[in-house]
Amino acid sequence: MPKFVIEREIAGAGKLPPQELQAISQKSCGVLRDMSPQIQWIQSYVTDDKIYCVYNAPDEATVRMHAQKGGFLANTVARVRSVIDPITAE
Repeated sequence: MPKFVIEREIAGAGKLPPQELQAISQKSCGVLRDMSPQIQWIQSYVTDDKIYCVYNAPDEATVRMHAQKGGFLANTVARVRSVIDPITAE
């Protein structure tokens, strides 16, 4: 299944308290249960003003549907074409 990176612009994201991050995660998981097995949340990275989420999904439309149903921003949705790491250099 294709992998996608979603960029969500959320001012002050890095300062969100653990309880709010938990609530966001719970909301996402609830929407995912309803959409399963079409989409899978892998993980997210919280930075100062953005959250970058990694999902497996059949297409961008499914990722955007998850965002819409959950009330989440999805400023950018990009399909991952390749993954590289230090092993790639060998």
